[in-house]
Amino acid sequence: MRCGKCGGVFNGVAALVEEGEERLALEPSPQLGLFDPGRRQPEAAADPNAPLPDFLADDPASRRARWLWMGAAFLAALLIVTQIGYRFRAELAAAAPQMRDTLRSLCRPLRCEVPLPRRPELMSIDSSELQADAKREGLIVLNAIIRNRARFPQDYPALELTLTDEADRPVLRRVLAPTEYLEQARREELVREGIAGGTEAVLRVFLDTSRTRATGYRLYLFYPS
Repeated sequence: MRCGKCGGVFNGVAALVEEGEERLALEPSPQLGLFDPGRRQPEAAADPNAPLPDFLADDPASRRARWLWMGAAFLAALLIVTQIGYRFRAELAAAAPQMRDTLRSLCRPLRCEVPLPRRPELMSIDSSELQADAKREGLIVLNAIIRNRARFPQDYPALELTLTDEADRPVLRRVLAPTEYLEQARREELVREGIAGGTEAVLRVFLDTSRTRATGYRLYLFYPS
């Protein structure tokens, strides 16, 4: 509080006193002194360079506590950003391919990988055919073209091949992992790099069907959960 008579600043709470039985002599309102220069002492004018009263001075303990809270808030924000980056590292690498090497370097100490994106709705089988191998009896050849319609590279999907009989009933079902249908000579490289955005992959797989009698087939792609 500031005194209306002398202009001094004081702690109003600390200056409270209990009301006694003796009645206080009332003087004219101190606010009147603000308009009467003769009632104000020379030191009443506020000095900008005067030190603050003790009760207004910054407490060193509260200053340290404030810095501790600020540091804790910064660490919490950093932890949240790190968790988001870890959870969506594949999406970040897809959105900014130039960050993939950096993300891999950051993941190495954590023993994690930066997987390729898996967006099945942006993958399609453009064409496929199943025919008997003319040179080897009991073998069939599956030819298919998989297209990545995304703008970024994606992981190779798994293929589910179902052979059916004359009544379209399944007689054999097999899931083909990328390591089973990709070219053996470049298998590791292809799995690591994935299917580039806007490109297609041509597949050719030989299957033994000597123990089944199939007349049709169904082919789907998916990503294992």
